[in-house]
Amino acid sequence: MKCLMKYQWVKLPRNHLPEGKGIMNAWAKLASRAAFRKGQASYCGHINAVSPGMWSGGVVGLKSILGSRSRVKSLEALSKLSELGYISYSLNAKTKKLTYQITDWVIKCSGEECMDGTVYATEGYGFLCLPRNITDRLVEQQYIFDEADAWLDLWCHTVSEDPDNAFSFLAPIAQFGKFGTVLTLETLGQRWNWEKTKVWRFFQKHGDVFTLHRLPGAFGCLIFNKLYPTDAEVSIPESEKIERIIAEIRILAKNEQKVGSDQENLSRLVAIYSRQLLTECAEENENTMAQNRVALFDPYILRAYFSHSNCKKCIYDCKGKSLYYPPVIDTSEIRGPCAPVDITKIAKEMFTYEPPNRRKIAV
Repeated sequence: MKCLMKYQWVKLPRNHLPEGKGIMNAWAKLASRAAFRKGQASYCGHINAVSPGMWSGGVVGLKSILGSRSRVKSLEALSKLSELGYISYSLNAKTKKLTYQITDWVIKCSGEECMDGTVYATEGYGFLCLPRNITDRLVEQQYIFDEADAWLDLWCHTVSEDPDNAFSFLAPIAQFGKFGTVLTLETLGQRWNWEKTKVWRFFQKHGDVFTLHRLPGAFGCLIFNKLYPTDAEVSIPESEKIERIIAEIRILAKNEQKVGSDQENLSRLVAIYSRQLLTECAEENENTMAQNRVALFDPYILRAYFSHSNCKKCIYDCKGKSLYYPPVIDTSEIRGPCAPVDITKIAKEMFTYEPPNRRKIAV
């Protein structure tokens, strides 16, 4: 089902929680087992009242949720999340009752509220709704990311079919801020407090989820999310399609002055000219359908006919795939007749030629 509030929060399937070590791995596990509605929950024969985003039980249940055998480590994870402001919890020393509440729980949703059945979701089923800026808190505190923290950071900043990001119509793509579509390993390393080599190893390990597409030159890279929930199956776009979109954006921005590095400038141009590119795409697709012509590329690739990088010097054949150059206008540059003539009727005196050099053969 298409997310109606995709710009406010993001879906995270419960069967694809962040992988690896990290504080956000513990947060995702706790959030996935919290109540999704108000009601009564049962734990070890006790009935506890819970509200959305809340869990009530004991330390043994907490260890089971976190997949830890250590009581101390489980409580340490709970305490760390509380310090960072992700949860609030209470532990009764006498009754050993433990209750935690997810601070960033998304209550407003695009779907209808379910009031029947259990208050806890079945493990591995459904999805979580979390704010897109949930990991920004770690960045603001200059927290050293772990593997699961970086994983969730990329997931939360994935966009799909965003009018300000033309690439997001090819496949879901990670974007950090308005001008953060085109990334580099260095910028991600600065965000996560990692070295460049560690960032590279991360993408090598998690290539089944996040695909790193390197752009030509010093433009940087794009990061696509293969498992992001969409209406259709996600397929990673080909390099040719990505480079053609870049060429289109650069043509639209031909009068713009370069700002910053190549990567920063391209990321800025993508945010500025994506809407114009999408508008032209829609108009060209309508014209193509009206003329009953088959587009060279499917409509999902934004443009039915991509402009050539040197479009002022070539003419398009809309019925085919070929390009041909117009005739030269300046006749002074033409070597030969300027109009079709019968060469047999031209006087021989008009032509000058030199006889071929012949080698003398010694007798």
